Amino acid sequence: MREITLREYQTSEPYLLSVSERDLVGEILPSVSIQPATGSEGEYQLTPGSTVGATEIGDLSVLIRPKMGIPRLLSLACYATGLVKPEEIRLFDFSKEDALPDALAIALASQARRAFSRGLLHGYRTEEEALYTVRGRIWFNEQIRRRFDVPLPIEVRYDEFTEDILSNRLIKAAAHRLGRMRLRSAKARAGVGWVSGVLDNVSLLEYPGSRVPAVTFDRLNEHYKGVVELARVILRHSAFEAARGTVRASGFLVDMNKLFQEFLTAALREELRVSVRAFGERRIADLDEGGSVHLKPDLVWREGRSCRFVGDAKYKRLAPAGFEHADVYQMLAYCTAAGLPSGLLVYAAGESEAGSYKIRNAGKTIEVTSINLECSLEEVLAQVGEIAELVKAHSYPAVYRRAA
Repeated sequence: MREITLREYQTSEPYLLSVSERDLVGEILPSVSIQPATGSEGEYQLTPGSTVGATEIGDLSVLIRPKMGIPRLLSLACYATGLVKPEEIRLFDFSKEDALPDALAIALASQARRAFSRGLLHGYRTEEEALYTVRGRIWFNEQIRRRFDVPLPIEVRYDEFTEDILSNRLIKAAAHRLGRMRLRSAKARAGVGWVSGVLDNVSLLEYPGSRVPAVTFDRLNEHYKGVVELARVILRHSAFEAARGTVRASGFLVDMNKLFQEFLTAALREELRVSVRAFGERRIADLDEGGSVHLKPDLVWREGRSCRFVGDAKYKRLAPAGFEHADVYQMLAYCTAAGLPSGLLVYAAGESEAGSYKIRNAGKTIEVTSINLECSLEEVLAQVGEIAELVKAHSYPAVYRRAA
């Protein structure tokens, strides 16, 4: 298998690609810019955008390394998905290997061994069946509707104590997804094989990345939290079976723009002690009176029907041709529509300097801050605490003021 190794936002050396490979790379990785290499035929230079990870396209393996490194990226993803504590994330044993799937497979197997050491988690699941003996309760309405006056079989409903529950299904689905990728490490292959073997009696289901169910944890299943949340990260970012002709593709891909937004939202929500309903990505009032220009900031703090704060998370600074300060224009539109005197732009470090813009003739202030993602998760969360203070300071009605 041929391998292409790329780095986030850096232009690669020329690579030879067939027409079908070039087209499928463009389809599977739309954030990757593909340009013909000068002076050669069939060779292309690739420039990744915000999507990082690994994907396999036919006999072509494409690795896109994140700037921040795999362990840190996955720590942010796990925290954003399930608010896993920093000390719990340290137990994931994220590998520093180049391929994301291998690092994930090793971490999943490690977490599964910890969780399964107390035995597989069981739970009650409601079953509805037609049986020739009574088990549980007779479902009289269905018996009459389906069977009329035929006495057997009997429609019954009962609760079964089983290992085939949501938590185990998520773990098995994640191991299966990873097992279908090309894992370079023997340790990774053995790990996902072991997980699948232990969960042999659990149903194998497919979970679309946008609809991976959450699990509620309590004292009975708290020991499963690490492996379940890691499984949810894998399922949310893995995609399979895209194809063009006879060439097929699969992979694990992370959109850093989305990850940064999700992490910052979850961490601020925790710091501010507000609910999912109160703080997050929300549509606000339309910019125009006709209702044609819809706006949906990344960070909106609502109090009832009122909007008390708007902000935006920017992993990469936007600079469309001819619009040097596009992010500031965007935030001004948010503040104007929401009727707020100020707003906050939060960048990943290196994308913008901290400061503020006082908008002439508008009475609006746009403050800019940044967060360094190259630190440990504890240090990143400490920075989020400082950003939470800025959020409070820009909230309206002004119930909070920063100390002078």
